[in-house]
Amino acid sequence: MTTTFETQRAALADVVAIPVTPFTEDGRVDQDAHRALLRRLLDGGVRTLTPNGNTGEFYALTPEERRLVTELTVQEAGERAAILVGVGHDVPTAVACARHARELGAPMVMVHQPVHPYVSAAGWVDYHRAIAEAVPELGVVPYIRNAQLPGTRLAELADHCPNVIGVKYAVPDAAKFAAFARDAGLDRFVWVAGLAEPYAPSYFSAGATGFTSGLVNVAPSVSLNMIEALRSGDYPAAMKVWEQIRRFEELRAANGSADNVTVVKEALASLGLCRRDVRPPSRALPEEERAEVAAIAAGWSV
Repeated sequence: MTTTFETQRAALADVVAIPVTPFTEDGRVDQDAHRALLRRLLDGGVRTLTPNGNTGEFYALTPEERRLVTELTVQEAGERAAILVGVGHDVPTAVACARHARELGAPMVMVHQPVHPYVSAAGWVDYHRAIAEAVPELGVVPYIRNAQLPGTRLAELADHCPNVIGVKYAVPDAAKFAAFARDAGLDRFVWVAGLAEPYAPSYFSAGATGFTSGLVNVAPSVSLNMIEALRSGDYPAAMKVWEQIRRFEELRAANGSADNVTVVKEALASLGLCRRDVRPPSRALPEEERAEVAAIAAGWSV
């Protein structure tokens, strides 16, 4: 029987939450806080979770911690959410993580953009093909941040690997996204706006049907309000949400997104939900900037 991945595709056409990874005072993964934050997302109506995403500090976690985060997420979500496990690094490491996700029952993996100084378009296909072919039962979602990659290469990858079902597209250019999606096959994949709420309206207008979110950790209802507006084609309502979250996302994006995770954790800390600690090369916000983040978080209906 051919796998159609219909359930996985539907899960991608939604708010794809990227949970934070909270830490204890001595620097370990705070398992109790992690579970509590996941429950808060689930209770808030989130139905797609990405453990080991960038908001979860993927590159600052050890291999053992990445496995732990996956296990905690799968256990806590149960049947309440679809799990899209972030994998990456070298091919053997990514394959091992993808197989671990499969063993736990996760239905999908997201392949992080290859971190390498020399990435060819053909090599990009080879990298993702090796991972996708190792887990043919799982839906595979490339995370694309490379503005030079042509859409035809994604189509080539999917010709070899029919389990490549969606794309997290995170190039900050709506026109480039529209062209890339059409070159790859607009109806062939589920297109997820990978730059979260600020880019979601423009990317939805060009064919996206889901978006990723780190903000959702703080205020699930805000993110869900935006996707409901976008699904109904009510762009004025979506832009009202955009205005509501604009300053928060500007703080995250400042200085090349230096505080992308930091601002989210600061907001959660201000609400008493976890510690503000992040790992290098990120850094906690200076004291004088914390009040603004706390005021924003307090102003949302959380």
